[in-house]
Amino acid sequence: MDSSITPLRHGGLSLVQTTDFFYPLVDDPYMMGKITCANVLSDLYAMGVTDCDNMLMLLTCSNKMTDKERDVIIPIIMRGFKDAAEEAGTQVTGGQTVVNPWLTIGGVATAVCQSNEYIMPDNAVVGDVLVLTKPLGTQVAVNAYQWLDQPERWNRVKLVVSEDDVRKAYQRAMFSMARLNRTASRLMHKYNAHGATDVTGFGLLGHANNLAKIQKNEVGFVIHNLPVIAKMAAISKACGNLFGLLQGTSAETSGGLLVALPREQAAAFCKDIEKQEGYQSWIIGIVEKGNRTARIIDKPRVIEVPAKDRDGELW
Repeated sequence: MDSSITPLRHGGLSLVQTTDFFYPLVDDPYMMGKITCANVLSDLYAMGVTDCDNMLMLLTCSNKMTDKERDVIIPIIMRGFKDAAEEAGTQVTGGQTVVNPWLTIGGVATAVCQSNEYIMPDNAVVGDVLVLTKPLGTQVAVNAYQWLDQPERWNRVKLVVSEDDVRKAYQRAMFSMARLNRTASRLMHKYNAHGATDVTGFGLLGHANNLAKIQKNEVGFVIHNLPVIAKMAAISKACGNLFGLLQGTSAETSGGLLVALPREQAAAFCKDIEKQEGYQSWIIGIVEKGNRTARIIDKPRVIEVPAKDRDGELW
C-alpha cells in the first residue's frame, strides 16, 4: 500500500499516513516546494483518500549554501510547499529542519478516515483496464534540461531535439509534477476503482509490478500504451535507453495515478478528469488472468503528449 492504515481506538476510524522526501530536481525553488507537497500527498490519493487533515514539512538545509542563498531559497521552497498544501485543502502545522551537506525536502501527510473513505489497492479483476493520469518522461525532461549546459551530453541528443523542445518539455514536466492527483482520487470512488498506486521512483513498470503482486485475484497487468511528454521518447532512444523510458523503468517524480477500473467506466473516468482539470488521462493496459506480475508489450504505442496539433500550447 502507498500509505499505512492504522485502526484507531475510536470506533470505525483509521489513521492514514505517508511520508516522502528527496533532493531538488528543478531549478525553481517555489515549484520544487509544490512538487514535493504534491508527491507526498499522492500516496494518500492513491488510496482514494482525498482529504488530508494535516501535513508536516521535512527540510534539510545544505551547509554548502551561503547565508544569503539559504535566506533567499529556503523560504521560497517553504512557500511553494505551503501553497500546494492549501490547494489540497490542508495545512502545514509543523515539521523539522536540520543542516547537513545536502538540500533535501519532504513531508508527512496524515488523514483520519472512515473505512469507506479509502480504497484498498488489491481488488483488480480480469477484464479491468489500467488508466494512467499523468504522462511519463519527467526524469528524461529534467536531465535533458540540465544537459543544455553540458556539451558532451547535449551532443548525444541534439540531432533528435532542439533546445526549444527541451525547454518546453522541462516546463511541461515541472507543471505536471506540481499538479495534485486529488481529482483523480475523488473520481476513483465515483467510477468504482478496484485499486491504484502512484507512479514515482520505481518507474511505471516497477509500480505496476508492486500493484500486481498484492492482488487478491490471480491476475496480471499488460501495458500496451505509453503516454510520454513530447520528444522525450526520442531522447531516451538517442541515449541508448539510458533511462529505460520505453521499458517502464525510468524514474518518475510525482507522477500520475495508475488505476485499475472496470472497463465500462474507464473512458468516463478519463473524460471526467479532462472536464474538471483540462488534462488528459489514458487507458494504457488491461488486467488479464495471470501470476500477479506486470509487463509492457514488445512494441508499445508511444502517445506524444500533448499531441502535435497542440504543440504550441504548454499542455
